Amino acid sequence: MDKYIYELTLKVRDYECDLQGIVNNSNYQHYLEHTRHEFLITAGVSFASLHEQSIDPVVARIGIAFKTPLKSGDEFVSKLYLRKEGIKYVFYQDIFRKSDGKVVVKATVETVCLVNGRLAQSELFDRIFTPYLTL
Repeated sequence: MDKYIYELTLKVRDYECDLQGIVNNSNYQHYLEHTRHEFLITAGVSFASLHEQSIDPVVARIGIAFKTPLKSGDEFVSKLYLRKEGIKYVFYQDIFRKSDGKVVVKATVETVCLVNGRLAQSELFDRIFTPYLTL
């Protein structure tokens, strides 16, 4: 059984590459964040609407292991699954090169919620994420 609950296919753009011709390391964080935001939309919530409700999910910690570089024009699949650990929601995110299925990046993103500017449990996230949680 596949542990992933969401996936998004993207393509590397020329300007995301460095002088070595590979994706600059900082761009992987953009790919990971874009995947999380698109996942939220499929779960019925937009990042902007959360802020309007004074609910701000923020990254508390991120760890990225770089395995295989992507190059301009490469298509890739960004996948995630989710666990709840105390007050945190932890996104386990992996990126795979589409042409050969090689692992590009393995990441763990710990997020917390600020509700009205204070660190708090989010009842909204608890309700929305329950069907997606991986044990």
